[in-house]
Amino acid sequence: MNTTTLPLPVSWSMRLLEQGLLPDFLTRFGIRRLLKERLREEDKGDPEQQQRHLMKLISRLRHSPVAINTADANLQHYELPHEFFEHVLGPHLKYSCAYYRSPEETLGEAEANMLQLTAERAQLADGDRILELGCGWGSLSLWMAGRFPSSRITAVSNSRTQKRYIEARAAALNLTNLEVITCDVNALSFPAGTQFDRVVSVEMFEHMRNYEILMQRISGWLAPQGTLFVHIFTHKSYAYPFEVRDASDWMAKYFFTGGMMPSDDLLLYFQSDLTLKNHWQVDGTHYSRTSEHWLQNMDRQRSAIEPILAQTYGEDQVRRWWVYWRVFFMSCAELWGYAKGREWLVSHYLFSKQRQVGA
Repeated sequence: MNTTTLPLPVSWSMRLLEQGLLPDFLTRFGIRRLLKERLREEDKGDPEQQQRHLMKLISRLRHSPVAINTADANLQHYELPHEFFEHVLGPHLKYSCAYYRSPEETLGEAEANMLQLTAERAQLADGDRILELGCGWGSLSLWMAGRFPSSRITAVSNSRTQKRYIEARAAALNLTNLEVITCDVNALSFPAGTQFDRVVSVEMFEHMRNYEILMQRISGWLAPQGTLFVHIFTHKSYAYPFEVRDASDWMAKYFFTGGMMPSDDLLLYFQSDLTLKNHWQVDGTHYSRTSEHWLQNMDRQRSAIEPILAQTYGEDQVRRWWVYWRVFFMSCAELWGYAKGREWLVSHYLFSKQRQVGA
């Protein structure tokens, strides 16, 4: 997934929470209260100050590495055994926002809807050379490999666990047009002359910092008529980094170290090498429902999940991490469900290579 934000209550409430003694309704109340505090904090008072604050952040991003804390991201999410996610996610193992066309749809149906919508908005076609940046557990890569048998798909992950899982799934499905690369995005490169027709990225850009350098590199990997499609979670107006400032910044510490909450317009400030062709918004209720489904799956599969947590974190840490993961999913649900899905969103963008002068 990449993910969301939310500090949790401190002091006594944190102790109750970690012991599993805080009821869900109080946890959710605390989450909503902290969301209100975040909005107050990000509101700088008037348009001039708000824009000055944004431009200061953009300058900071331009002087940052492409990504920071990449090892932390692996430890926090991507090196858990795939069995945990098989119990929690839907059948496609899509660790990102799904898309619900009707209230009755299942998580599996909503996952398939978003995979199809991604392909449509990314303008994918059979025969394309496709690069997926941040492939997660392979939901989109495997889907593309099956739907576009004449395409060559290169999937990039920062996780060895994910690479092994995707390769095993591809072999079981007899898919021979998919290659998985394990690489820190800071060091990602390709042999001279390598070109892709389409680059797609689903909930990876939230883990990035220097979008200018990243998009410059992507432009260099694209064929002359190539495009970049980005699916990223955002706030409608505010951009802010996830930083551990005090004990209340629980999400930044345990689940999203080094991450960003971009504003819906943030990527539009980085068009030196790629130019925006189209821009869509998906209201937050889709991600809220996705997260609620993950939480429901986790609760139903507790007996199967607790041994996995013991294997990952240690026997004495099972209760603590059971609570942490549940609250993580509750935090996601409350964040994207806030104000009926009209504050925090999912944004889609289609960028193309900028036309060269005289071309």
